[in-house]
Amino acid sequence: MIKKRLLSLVKGSQDYIYKNVWMQWLALLTNIAMMSMIALLIQRVYDGLLTSVMVMQALGVFVVLLVMRGYFIRKSVVYSDLSSRQVKKTLRQMIFEKLGKLGKSYDEQVATSEVVQVAVEGVDQLETYFGMYVPQFIYALLAPLTLFVYLSFVDFKSALILFVCVPLIPLSIMAVQKFAKKLLAKYWGQYTKMGDSFLENLEGLTTLKIYGADEFKNEEMNVEAENFRKVTMRVLVMQLNSISVMDLVAYGGAALGIYMAVNNLANGVVNLYGAILIILLSADFFLPMRTLGSYFHIAMNGMAASDKIFRLLDLEEREEVNPVPFPSDSSIKVEHVNFAYEESRQILKDVNMEFPQGNFTAIVGLSGSGKSTVAGLLDGRLRNYEGLITVGGVDLQTIEEASLMEHILYIGFGSYLFKGTVRENLLMANANLSDEEMYAALEKVNLKDFILEQGGLDMVLLEKAGNLSGGQAQRLALARALLKDVDLYIFDEATSNIDAESEADIMKVIEELASRKTVVMITHRLVNATNADCVYVMQDGRVVECGNVSTLTKVDGPFSALWKSQMEMENYGKENSHE
Repeated sequence: MIKKRLLSLVKGSQDYIYKNVWMQWLALLTNIAMMSMIALLIQRVYDGLLTSVMVMQALGVFVVLLVMRGYFIRKSVVYSDLSSRQVKKTLRQMIFEKLGKLGKSYDEQVATSEVVQVAVEGVDQLETYFGMYVPQFIYALLAPLTLFVYLSFVDFKSALILFVCVPLIPLSIMAVQKFAKKLLAKYWGQYTKMGDSFLENLEGLTTLKIYGADEFKNEEMNVEAENFRKVTMRVLVMQLNSISVMDLVAYGGAALGIYMAVNNLANGVVNLYGAILIILLSADFFLPMRTLGSYFHIAMNGMAASDKIFRLLDLEEREEVNPVPFPSDSSIKVEHVNFAYEESRQILKDVNMEFPQGNFTAIVGLSGSGKSTVAGLLDGRLRNYEGLITVGGVDLQTIEEASLMEHILYIGFGSYLFKGTVRENLLMANANLSDEEMYAALEKVNLKDFILEQGGLDMVLLEKAGNLSGGQAQRLALARALLKDVDLYIFDEATSNIDAESEADIMKVIEELASRKTVVMITHRLVNATNADCVYVMQDGRVVECGNVSTLTKVDGPFSALWKSQMEMENYGKENSHE
């Protein structure tokens, strides 16, 4: 029940654990002293030797010991809290550092919901494990030994019987450990599964409502919740049964010790002082181990949680062998690249593209043609491709991921805006930005006047910028991107699902940016690619055409067919709007 790896991971908490045990042991010694004093007073009363002076002296010493015991117990609680805090801080930092090492593609190996559950509930379980179980484990071994050594001078046989009965409690724990381990592994598996479904359904609640699928998902969640309830009840039954067994052993052992003391007193083996002292301290042999047993489910939960945490911490990281920084030449070349999310389904097939430095390149095609997959490859989110992608002649796979993130910026149609102020969201691009620089960026995206009307940079944004329209949110995300000032900008459907005015504003900024930076734009709206230096047309994971819009529209090919279709749709919409 004690994992060496866990202890080695949180070395900062070990000092607090030992201090906790030390305080509990000192509290035990003061309790032994108080019980010895009570037994001595009873002996003096029996012998008729007790005086008022003795009573006053004993009372004074008893009060001092009681205060000391209270102090030691309080300090043990303080050290328990400090070790718990240290564990939470250390483990969560390790989890976040691990996610940083896994990089942008972490979700290819572990679900976000599992990361959240491990970092919150899993760490909380280990907080209790280190703050309560581990120190109690050490103290439960130390306390019976201390009592045995002390009481063996009073009545060796009674002390030996009490000491021998103590291991029956951990033996009863071990009897259910194998079953409990499997049960708690199932508990955590069901817990993470339900959490995954809950997070997904919560994020897609609006969509579920629109399509009337919320009732189906509700029933599905009810089934998962019922399965989780059943396994939880099985865990509780297991805990209750184990506690009942431990109570039987603990109090049965204490009763046996008391019987032996009384029997020895009757046979003249021990005096009244010794018998009373054994009676008063017999329960203390078992209570530490009994308390440890009550923490058993905490320990097992901690073990199950640690398995999840170790699984996350042991995920294979992208090995950077002699990584190099991002080159000064930001031109990108894609040569004979193949990529598949699943082995049975090829997404990209022998793709060849070039993105010269300072050029404006567009990638177009129908949905599912592989456009966004190319974007994921260019910014380093997607790995394990076949072929070669180079930046300035340097293999993309050899460039430091941190350097990639500093020089390549991906802006999708759902770029995340955080709850807080406009200022806080913009400062993510550069913590040293001045108000003037932020307002200049807002002005470029035609958002400055609106922000000023709403209170300026201190305007509060709701979660996911829920108090902005889709177009305003996308323009704010674009302003943040402009403030980042990187070498390569990748816009993935940056004008999708927004109003015509916002689309025009965003395209104006993108085209201006393309005059001084390398810009790759993925779009289903061909008209947005009108001023691109080069347009790649994708179909079924392949590049089927390339050239500028003027050239491609004159050729009877996929681009020309899409162009005519979209123009007809737009003209039809305009004609209907005038009627």
